[in-house]
Amino acid sequence: MTTFDKREEGFEQKFAHDEELRFKATARRNKLVGLWAAEKLGLKGAEAESYAKSIVTVAVEGAGDVGVARKIRADFAAKHVVQSDHQIARAMSELMAKAIEEIKAGT
Repeated sequence: MTTFDKREEGFEQKFAHDEELRFKATARRNKLVGLWAAEKLGLKGAEAESYAKSIVTVAVEGAGDVGVARKIRADFAAKHVVQSDHQIARAMSELMAKAIEEIKAGT
């Protein structure tokens, strides 16, 4: 194996590792966003956990960040929870930072 091949393999491994971390962070963020939204919706305990799982499911099924925000927006509108799109986006951003910190800390 040449030096170039070793370098290429190293980049590929780093890319795979980074993608795995990004996936884990996004999934954790979605759960945290789900719990945040559940609190705003007045859900507690098992209902809050179930709601958070539904948020993770929306993202995993391919809707991504936009789908998560849309679901939360629709659920807030149905329950007359006053939160702007900006506030939802800010919560998603802040909770992504928290998810990344938790993953780096191993918690």
